Amino acid sequence: MATPDLTIRGGGIFGLAVAWAAVRRGAKVRLIESARIGAGSSGGVVGALSPHVPEQWNEKKAFQFESLAMGEAWWAAVADASGLPTGYDRLGRFQPLADARAVDHARARAEEARTLWQGRFSWEVVPAGGDFMPESPTGLVIHDTLTARLNPRLAVPALVQAIRAQGGEILIGEGEEAGPVVWATGVAGLEALSQDLGKPVGNGVKGQAMVVALDARDRPQVFGPGLLIVPHADGTTAVGSTAEKDWTAPDTTDAQLDEVHARAVALCPWLEGAPVLTRWAGLRPRARSLAPMLGEWPGRPGQYVANGGFKIGFGMAPKVGEVMAALVLEGRDEIPESFRVEASLKKKGKAEE
Repeated sequence: MATPDLTIRGGGIFGLAVAWAAVRRGAKVRLIESARIGAGSSGGVVGALSPHVPEQWNEKKAFQFESLAMGEAWWAAVADASGLPTGYDRLGRFQPLADARAVDHARARAEEARTLWQGRFSWEVVPAGGDFMPESPTGLVIHDTLTARLNPRLAVPALVQAIRAQGGEILIGEGEEAGPVVWATGVAGLEALSQDLGKPVGNGVKGQAMVVALDARDRPQVFGPGLLIVPHADGTTAVGSTAEKDWTAPDTTDAQLDEVHARAVALCPWLEGAPVLTRWAGLRPRARSLAPMLGEWPGRPGQYVANGGFKIGFGMAPKVGEVMAALVLEGRDEIPESFRVEASLKKKGKAEE
């Protein structure tokens, strides 16, 4: 390969998304992954592409909405370039409603969604009847049509192949950097940033999930408190996940995943008896600002950061790739202020619903 215009460190979803956006602009790209593609949280199994609630709008929710809205065309382009499936489909999501107060709030948010989601997608309260629906104390659920899904175990290899098909170079192990460098190195990258800046900017949060043999491939996913149930196109269903700040080993599963599975069966009894095919555990990079961390690495000219995709990395990836490629290759800065590295040097933000 000729000398690259851009080097990307890290073969997770953010690094791959930046590489894909850059090669589509005609740039010569070299991506270097020290271990293996999808070695961190991007090697997981869930693949839920879901929005925050449509209220109290802010730049994070607006960015996420734009990314989710562009996801269908973005992932279709990946599939076309690679000739491989990604498991992407926009099938929506069900959320059970616990009581009358929750129903009232959900209906108020439906009004907000009509405006905030630009009339392109809906958030409605509907009866909880039919196959593969969750149990709901009120007999009602939220159904949104913005939520989509993909299969990370398919989407990541498809992105790799699409990048190579467009002339991008992907190296495993060591490689020489040239041009500006984007650091998309997950938990290790947060640790390196924290050490360099002399203040913690984020950490790894362990998650555990599983895949069961149950075919609900054409049905919406289900969202409950701390729980995702995501049917995949291959006839399996993903169940997750935990969010563990303390752990003994980052990549092993334990009784906490069994408890998630039990809650999933209670919420969706149709999961009862479905054989468990895969159990997964890994660390997800969580910035202190609770938003993706994008932009220049402070004090390092020509060095950039794309990190912090905690729980929402795959959903944010299309927009993250585009804004980072625009910044590095074109000098066009469209990064929200709350996403900048400096935002994670400030006090910890409030968690959103």
